[in-house]
Amino acid sequence: MASTTNRVDGTATTGTTTTQVTTKGRTIIDDTVVAKVAGIAARDVPGVFALGGNAARAFGAIRDAIGSSALGQGVRVEVGETQVAVDLTIVVDYPTPMMDVATAVRAAVTTAVTELVGLEVAEVNIAINDVNIPALNGVVDDAEGRVR
Repeated sequence: MASTTNRVDGTATTGTTTTQVTTKGRTIIDDTVVAKVAGIAARDVPGVFALGGNAARAFGAIRDAIGSSALGQGVRVEVGETQVAVDLTIVVDYPTPMMDVATAVRAAVTTAVTELVGLEVAEVNIAINDVNIPALNGVVDDAEGRVR
């Protein structure tokens, strides 16, 4: 059985969950849920093409083909008693400024985890491991901005 750490505010943590105990009941939030919230927030940022490294994206393509998806792909979280640290691996669309994308992802993930999960975000570390070049994927823009 996982060890439990009780806090003064009634929240307890066990290896992979955050638990809040009130007079009306108990709420348990698994770490994978925190990772999914962070992943969804990061994917919604303009300029983010995908999350995860090459192998993770390959397995993700297979999951997508069979109708499943991993919203926490490319996301790792470390959840403490009151704080969470998030590590993300992302692919950025070319020619989007990468530092701007990283800043926007950091803000979106922080807001989502704080508002939806109720934990303070200590840090959001971002690794950009690839660039998506639309012209290489068969999408070419002409001078008028139309897609062929």
